[in-house]
Amino acid sequence: MAAPVDVLRLPGALRERDAVVVEEPLEIRVNGAPIAVTMRTPGHDEELALGFLLSEGINPQRAGPPADLAANTIEVEADAFDPTGLERHFYTSSSCGVCGKGALEAVAVEAPPVASKLRAAAGLLAELPERLQDQQAAFAETGGLHATGLFDPAGELLCLREDVGRHNAMDKVIGWAFGEQRLPLADSILCVSGRLSFELVQKAAVAGCPIVVAVGAPSSLAVDLARDRRVTLCGFVRGGRVNVYSEEWRVVS
Repeated sequence: MAAPVDVLRLPGALRERDAVVVEEPLEIRVNGAPIAVTMRTPGHDEELALGFLLSEGINPQRAGPPADLAANTIEVEADAFDPTGLERHFYTSSSCGVCGKGALEAVAVEAPPVASKLRAAAGLLAELPERLQDQQAAFAETGGLHATGLFDPAGELLCLREDVGRHNAMDKVIGWAFGEQRLPLADSILCVSGRLSFELVQKAAVAGCPIVVAVGAPSSLAVDLARDRRVTLCGFVRGGRVNVYSEEWRVVS
């Protein structure tokens, strides 16, 4: 996940070797048809492809290297997939997973409201970002990675994935959950290391996760979507504080 680089540190003109996060493109193919390119940190690419497609309403079966063994490419098998029905190729970047989508309707969530009865103590939720950071080995080395962690109701970490893109990190976790037959995530909590965007809430809703926690701020559209899909959204979770923006009944104070 890290690559060595030379750096000049000022003041002092000190030249040293440093580590930066690796970022490379990944082409995602479905039944042989290229449909997406995302800039990502290599690792867990099959999970990334599966999670991305699930979030886009495509039902994958399995993922692996393509038959031509092309570098930075993942082939996904999916049932009832018609590539001619795509209005455009998806293009995602490490900063924004919905770049190129011209209208809000293009990213409408095709998922029912989350019906989970899961509840969690505010004190437990307040601890999750710190528990997440404690396990971010690549972030500790580079300082340049986002992370998503999947926790059980007791606050035990089930899966953690890091990536240069915040949406990629969540896709990898959802892809892992798909492989482990844990979807929907009705009895789980997602925790992200940064802010809460519309797309992250969209992915959580599609995965059926009832509680999403973040150390950063939510956007207005993220809050609107969380309320519409009955997802409990918690932002600015730091220093023992928790701001709850939707479905407050799930947080026990």
